[in-house]
Amino acid sequence: MSRRKRSRGSIFTIIGLIVSTLTGGGFSGYLKPDLPFVGPLMQQARGFLGSTEAGEAALQVAIEHLGDESAKSSSGGGARLTGGEHLAHANQRHGHQTSAGASATYSQQAGGNQSPARLPPFQKPQDRIFIASFNIQVFGTSKLAKPQVMDILSQVVRQFDIVAIQEVRSKEDTILPRFLEQINADGSQYNFLISSRLGRTVSKEQYAFVYDTRRIEYDPSAVGVFNDPQDLLHREPFVTRFRTRLGGRQQPFSFWLVNIHTDPDEVKEEVAALADVFQAMQQARADEDDVILLGDLNASEKQLGPLGRLPGITCAVQGVMTNTRQTKCYDNLVFNAQQTSEYLGQWGVVNLEETFRISRSEALKVSDHFPVWAAFQATEATSGRRMANRNSAGLR
Repeated sequence: MSRRKRSRGSIFTIIGLIVSTLTGGGFSGYLKPDLPFVGPLMQQARGFLGSTEAGEAALQVAIEHLGDESAKSSSGGGARLTGGEHLAHANQRHGHQTSAGASATYSQQAGGNQSPARLPPFQKPQDRIFIASFNIQVFGTSKLAKPQVMDILSQVVRQFDIVAIQEVRSKEDTILPRFLEQINADGSQYNFLISSRLGRTVSKEQYAFVYDTRRIEYDPSAVGVFNDPQDLLHREPFVTRFRTRLGGRQQPFSFWLVNIHTDPDEVKEEVAALADVFQAMQQARADEDDVILLGDLNASEKQLGPLGRLPGITCAVQGVMTNTRQTKCYDNLVFNAQQTSEYLGQWGVVNLEETFRISRSEALKVSDHFPVWAAFQATEATSGRRMANRNSAGLR
């Protein structure tokens, strides 16, 4: 793909955020393009873009783009998981956690071959949540047809409260619904949100969020895709505002997730544009200052350019390879550690080979990336910070 020279401008005159309202139509719940924009986020976008003639034009593009958006949702039901440990065990010296292979169990197949390890049931704690990112390489019908691969993917998702997925690539609209059926087959109650198909070429991708509805809810007035009139990003980020359903009488932790997969041919330019995206998201709502940008950045924590130089910016994953071949550190969770003081300093890279006791070639059938994750407290750390809106009306 040929690279195009593009000037980088301020987010306030280039990128407008689209906020979309979802229907409740289950697997087939498409966006209603005739619904008005709602909430302070779109008002803020108007403030960013409406002060100049170019800004008005960009805003109009954002409004027109809403009719092309196709985010969807679905749900499942059942009982809770019990017992066991998390995927990872602690490495105190580095302050992070890695995959727990030793605590998993496995079985022998006929002929002496080992089936993938089974992760023990995990009782998620009430005082924290686990947020993960996973590039499930070319996730489509071919991967769905591989039972071992889908079993591993389902087991991974169940260990986390939210998983941001990159590289859903199919012309079919059944990929996430079918995946959710397998995740919830054990009685779990996960749901998903998925973006429209994004990209400059005919080979387009979708982002998705898969989340545990017993512990997490989302704001349907704050789901959308950034509009990028100057084409700075190959695949615009998919953003959603989530909130925990934990904490009792304490204020639940709420936050933006910004799901991104940068173009490997234009990493430097796209990471620079993400600095503007991150700052715009910080200002999107007066009652929300927690922004977690996560995904496949195609860059290590030392290669983030302007994004890495933002005040207080922190990367969860530090110095650990995240691709299956163990040569690159591309996947991460990025946030302002001063504002998002809910971060607990716990993070990990799920080594699929060690965790499931499979070969490198078998792990590559799952993905060429490993999942990465970080832990955050389930309630707001409100001292000296803006507090998220306590009103739960409208959250799902």
